[in-house]
Amino acid sequence: MPINARYRGPSDLPAIIPVFPLAGALLLPRGRLPLNIFEPRYLAMIDDALRDGHRLIGMIQPEGDRDIEPPALFRIGCVGRITQLAESGDGRYIIELTGVARFRVEEELEVNTDYRQCRVSYMPFNDDFIARKGEDEVDREALLRALTAFMKANEMQADWNDISQAPTEALVNGLSMMSPYGTPEKQALLEAPDLKTRAELLVAITEIELAKKNIEGEPPLQ
Repeated sequence: MPINARYRGPSDLPAIIPVFPLAGALLLPRGRLPLNIFEPRYLAMIDDALRDGHRLIGMIQPEGDRDIEPPALFRIGCVGRITQLAESGDGRYIIELTGVARFRVEEELEVNTDYRQCRVSYMPFNDDFIARKGEDEVDREALLRALTAFMKANEMQADWNDISQAPTEALVNGLSMMSPYGTPEKQALLEAPDLKTRAELLVAITEIELAKKNIEGEPPLQ
């Protein structure tokens, strides 16, 4: 998805960003993630991101024991720009983040804000700044077969016209973000080194889930 700000490389992004730890939430470059913001610390985070002008939030998953406060964080996340914001009227923000690039956490900072902030590096993910890089290497047909089988097994419907017209990068990243899989699977999809690997991983995870359904006594797909 195009956005008004242009980020050509790591130097266009701030080294220190606010982070929003949220299990199961996956943001990928140029993907769009809707969020319902209601906790006071994250409302303040949104206000500060808008006030500072960068409008950037780092999405990252908590790792390990979530009962520990604050929970440990995975080392890899994805920074997104606030591209839509609406006030709900009852104290919430309804926002949409558009993914820019992945980052590696270098260190978490001691801060006065209620939300967490990290010093990050984007250098390991230079390719994220190149839209649609690696599309030609993706086995799109294998991806669509896995999607078709998954939706059939779960009695789901899809707009196949939109799917057939979607660019391959948008298809791979969109399906990864919307997938109903757990934290480890979402993190693996995030950390995939390139689009081809992410697509292959998504197909493999989907096939494993389908096999589990068959083992549990559901009829195999024809």
